[in-house]
Amino acid sequence: MFHVILLILLATLIGCTHTLDTTDPSRAQVVKVHDGDTLTVVFQGTSRWVRLAGIDCPESNQDYGEEATRTTKNLALNQDVRMTAIDIDRYARMVAEVRFLDGRSLNHELVKAGACWWYRKYAPHDTELKQLPKEARKQRRGVWATASPMSPWEWRQQNRVMK
Repeated sequence: MFHVILLILLATLIGCTHTLDTTDPSRAQVVKVHDGDTLTVVFQGTSRWVRLAGIDCPESNQDYGEEATRTTKNLALNQDVRMTAIDIDRYARMVAEVRFLDGRSLNHELVKAGACWWYRKYAPHDTELKQLPKEARKQRRGVWATASPMSPWEWRQQNRVMK
């Protein structure tokens, strides 16, 4: 009988590790990664699309786009995170700073990994984000390992012109 009670108690505890803390309004869980800088999270009981603030990853069909998406999946998929909403973009996505529960910023981790660019157009005063690509470039990580990396905004402009 003791073993049965212990098993029930353990199963209950294990099951509870995947529930969100509903008392923390900033808490969310990443349930899908669409591309390097766009996620779906369950946030405040609702599924929301989130655009990571201050960064721009290569487009899915751009050089290094698939790798950027894979890096984001490896870091964030199925993780509990804290969200700081900054804006709503023209596609109705929440633009947010996403932090892991240990305090690290997903946005910053992606820049450090060389998976994206600091998007100075939308985060011109973020001095910390501005400094992060320097080490990734120096170490030739991610996009910086390619011969001539093209920023996503340049790539989008070039591909609009070509159409």
